[in-house]
Amino acid sequence: MLGIIGGSGFEKFDEFEVVELLNRETPFGLASSGFKKISVNGKKALFISRHGQSHEHLPSEINYRANIYAMKKQGVTTIVSFSAIGSLQQQYKPGDLVVPFQYIDRTKSLRSHTFCGEGVVGHVSLAHPVSEKKAEIVKAIVENADFDSHFGQTYVCIEGPYFSTKAESYSYRAMNADVIGMTNFPEYALAREAGISYVPCCFVTDYDCWDDSIAHVTVAEVLEVMRKNNSKAFFVLKHLMGNQQFVEKCEDNDQGLKTGLFMPPELIPENKKEIVKVLTN
Repeated sequence: MLGIIGGSGFEKFDEFEVVELLNRETPFGLASSGFKKISVNGKKALFISRHGQSHEHLPSEINYRANIYAMKKQGVTTIVSFSAIGSLQQQYKPGDLVVPFQYIDRTKSLRSHTFCGEGVVGHVSLAHPVSEKKAEIVKAIVENADFDSHFGQTYVCIEGPYFSTKAESYSYRAMNADVIGMTNFPEYALAREAGISYVPCCFVTDYDCWDDSIAHVTVAEVLEVMRKNNSKAFFVLKHLMGNQQFVEKCEDNDQGLKTGLFMPPELIPENKKEIVKVLTN
């Protein structure tokens, strides 16, 4: 099953037909509002609006664990994530698609970022946090699209809700980060723990604030570019829906807690056994 996470500007797609509203309750609290099974031209997938159906959650307030757990319990094997991002390099322009392969976490420990803890001990590798094999499918889809696309960049995730200071923007460029956003961490890490392939499709809205010769990011500017990016995201999405190669299980699905538990299974606390069972299925 394909899971779709829609971020800022991607809370809805007009061509979605809602098939069923899904249960948001999880052991980690409620998943974001707007969790549903959808259909496009008869092809079904699960969709969740990352910030909530009415964009009611700040990046730090999103219940990332509940979102990923709810999708895993519903049988999702691959997640395609849509996000708005800022650019830290001249060549990644507003309107471009960027599919990063690497991440730098610069959040501030406000977010619950692992399914482990409270008696469950596990360690999973995030050396390759994105399903690069499945990203190649996206690359083939957009090869002749009417917008530019880039693959393999590095995304730095900040806490928000503020945009960067100029000094911060410079420091991220010094880290060799290419784009900046507020929401992909801990999403990709939780997807890995849950054994779900993760493919981020990030659309540039602005140039952050590192170059004074370019207008610094503003909400009005971001909203306008996001509006235009929605149709580009849907172009990608409608080609992914029903693509069995994109949805099917692969090596990503065995790299999470299924092989990463650092304790004998019999020592898992009784109240965590069902959670671990769902995550390692």
